[in-house]
Amino acid sequence: MRRLLTTLLAAVVITMMLGSPVSAGEWKTIRFATEGAYPPFNMLDSNGQLQGFDVDITNALCKQMGVECKLMIQDWDGLIPGLLAKKYDAIVASMSITEERKQKVDFTNKYYVSPARFVAKKGAGIDVSKKGLKGKVVGVQRATIHENFVRDNFGDSIQIKSYATQDEANMDLTAGRVDLVIADATVLQGGFLDTDAGKGYAFIGPSFTDAKWFGEGIGIAVRKGDGDLKEKLNKAIKDLRKSGVYQKINAKYFDFDLYGE
Repeated sequence: MRRLLTTLLAAVVITMMLGSPVSAGEWKTIRFATEGAYPPFNMLDSNGQLQGFDVDITNALCKQMGVECKLMIQDWDGLIPGLLAKKYDAIVASMSITEERKQKVDFTNKYYVSPARFVAKKGAGIDVSKKGLKGKVVGVQRATIHENFVRDNFGDSIQIKSYATQDEANMDLTAGRVDLVIADATVLQGGFLDTDAGKGYAFIGPSFTDAKWFGEGIGIAVRKGDGDLKEKLNKAIKDLRKSGVYQKINAKYFDFDLYGE
């Protein structure tokens, strides 16, 4: 789900612990890198402080593990090279778990997924099923995983209108030329529903996260060989879910379950 960003934030360091990384089993302090330019997951507030879902999750993980957090900002292109160069110990930057990246680094289990969801006019009374969507016109961005998903699952029930950009699909929704749109839920939330144009519209139906179309989710990257750190983080993610802390952070930013099944 990520994209290249050109930003001067590469030079901005919030906190950095200098020196060589800790040895296996000595994780008293963990240095995390994030991008700082991908709201609402990681961004800088008006005081230049890191905020966002990724940041809150990182701090909660550190508290759960009983370790000190050190957070720093790194430009997107430099995140994995910086990890491999041992500038920090882990990356929490909404990084999708892909086969290509797994050739260079290891990932924890997911700490969230970016689900697909439908949006329609409030009160439309549309049921998200093959029967409920029969004859409906659905807008989707062209050549995306979302287009593949609706074609494979609802293609024999709906009319699909493909667009060059998601904004174009959203505009046709407000103009009444499509009945629903489907896209990444976080994009629809921040880029449409939370705007003036999105007033009067809402998510309908469930979140869709099937790995066949939407991959393995978003994970925390660590260096190969730091398996003890990966397992420590995996346990902490699980414990945050069990304690309800994760759900509280989720609710701070989103009105849907970001973790998925």
